[in-house]
Amino acid sequence: MIRDEGIVADIISVREGIQFVTVSMRNGELERAVHYTDTLPLLTPGDVVDLNVTAMKLRLGSGGFHIVISIRDRGLDHRSATSSNGHIMKLKYTPMQRSVFAIEEPASSFHSSFQGDMNLEGMPVLLGELHSMLPVVMCWLRYRHQQRKSSDRALEVAYIMTDGGALPLAWSEHVAILEGMEWLKTSITYGQAYGGKVEAVNKFSALVAAKHVVKADISLVTMGPGIVGTNTRYGFSGLEVGELVNAVYALGGIPVVIPRISFADPRTRHQGISHHTLTALQLAARCPAVVPLPLLETNESAVVQKQAQNLQLHQIIAMPSPSIAEIAEACSQYPLPITSMGRGLSQDPAYFQAICAAADCASQLHNPLM
Repeated sequence: MIRDEGIVADIISVREGIQFVTVSMRNGELERAVHYTDTLPLLTPGDVVDLNVTAMKLRLGSGGFHIVISIRDRGLDHRSATSSNGHIMKLKYTPMQRSVFAIEEPASSFHSSFQGDMNLEGMPVLLGELHSMLPVVMCWLRYRHQQRKSSDRALEVAYIMTDGGALPLAWSEHVAILEGMEWLKTSITYGQAYGGKVEAVNKFSALVAAKHVVKADISLVTMGPGIVGTNTRYGFSGLEVGELVNAVYALGGIPVVIPRISFADPRTRHQGISHHTLTALQLAARCPAVVPLPLLETNESAVVQKQAQNLQLHQIIAMPSPSIAEIAEACSQYPLPITSMGRGLSQDPAYFQAICAAADCASQLHNPLM
């Protein structure tokens, strides 16, 4: 870890669990820093802070922020605080470890719900590789509900964040917005990820919680922001999608994989169905999943269909492809532009069409009359 120190110069913004500030570094430069407030108090201008500057020094895609380790002049650091009265540790055996109150632990009123065999009872579970899939799914589900002009309630969605990307849920601006708009029924974090409205120990108990504690209609699972890739077959964090297929299937749910599709990505390995999706389904998934594929333009569909021939274990479903105009209208309800790898709907329409088609498929699996 590369450390440095700075003095808080200004407060940029604050939301639940997180604060963004500018700090004056020892070299006189003003730089941005993120401060997690689940275990430490809010910063004020003039505070001297110790900073983890590793990502910025290595020029990694960390969002352009240093991370506050401690507030020096107050004698406070993350090692001296705990975040709840629970007994399950996350970030364990690191200086940043914290306790959380997990839904499964003996003191929980839901402890008995995790005894014995549990079943998802056919609940559709959308599995996405990238965090940017989350707001697109939610915008599309709301749009479809509004189109039906039905008195039926909108589908209630539990978002489950894995530990494949960012670990603090507070880092996700998408989750903060969606919870503020009351589009998500709840958020669940498991593994070393933390900060969800519900904390769980692992992917199995997180899925059980979504069905039997939260009582969601559909679950959506993605990692937090910040996928890791190494330009190798096995070295990327999205491989977890295959593991999630196995967990959902083992629990009696319906795993619905959101395929990562692009014809705008300049990298050959991500053209059509990304090798990330293909590898997760061919290598890591040992159980069948539903893989909805949008009907794209003729040439694009030909590429996608040819790639899908290597997914014999899985149920490939051809789905009507929503129009760009429809997706744009759906996303217009969201207060921020939605991008993935720096590309929005107009630059990479197939990416968005694949997500919306998968959301339609999951809705139909939940209610075949939709």
